[in-house]
Amino acid sequence: MLITDEPAKICDAAHIARNTRRIVKQNIVFALGVKALILAAGATGLASIWLAVFGDVGVCFIAILNTRRHSLLL
Repeated sequence: MLITDEPAKICDAAHIARNTRRIVKQNIVFALGVKALILAAGATGLASIWLAVFGDVGVCFIAILNTRRHSLLL
């Protein structure tokens, strides 16, 4: 637990913050990449609205799983 009067916990908090920032960046890059691919496919007529919906839900689900995977390592 980080809410104590121990100054040594600052290192733990910094480690958690760095890991959190890395996970957030991974999720953002992945989500934007998949959405760009679906947008390009939609612009060329290769993707329908259903692919966009499933892609969006899939990206959200994978981002949640990625976050859970990293939280289990802490």
